[in-house]
Amino acid sequence: MISDPLYSFVFKGILTKQALESTQAKDKKSFSKVDEDQINNLLCINELPEEYVANSKKMSFVYTAICAFENSIREFVTQKLVEEKGAEWWEECVPNKVREKAESRKEEEDKIRWHTQRGDKFINYTEFGDLITIMRGDNWVYFEPHIISLEWAQQIIKTLERSRNVIMHSGDLSEQDLARIGTLIRDWIRQVGI
Repeated sequence: MISDPLYSFVFKGILTKQALESTQAKDKKSFSKVDEDQINNLLCINELPEEYVANSKKMSFVYTAICAFENSIREFVTQKLVEEKGAEWWEECVPNKVREKAESRKEEEDKIRWHTQRGDKFINYTEFGDLITIMRGDNWVYFEPHIISLEWAQQIIKTLERSRNVIMHSGDLSEQDLARIGTLIRDWIRQVGI
């Protein structure tokens, strides 16, 4: 039997990795009650004040809607520009200011290797409103067939960004705000698709 401490450490690491991989859900897109309970335990949700947890859970639906919507627009912008300009679309189509800010954010995140990053594409490092900036100018011709007007798209994103900021800073939205969010997302989907 090998008694080398380094060997033992590495071997235990391999066994741990295999055990973790074998317990992971097969479909990473599904989310079950077991997953929710596990996350609640990891985050100590049951130890937090119940009234804050209840409000936060309500707002988590808003976060889910806006997050999914924002990411779908990022994908829409990416697909359109890849179709029209090819793999070099980021360098060719994104204004310098937006590109430099996103690339700088990614560089900063790359330095912090112990934390999960927000993505592997530069577009994941843009602000929500930057997506409209990317659609402007020479790029507008690629988006015009799908969007009523740039002003219409900008108003939707600007309004949703306002709601997103309330949620991200631990605020609560009114039912009127929730209805508005739903209407704006529905309007976009009916006009542009996802």
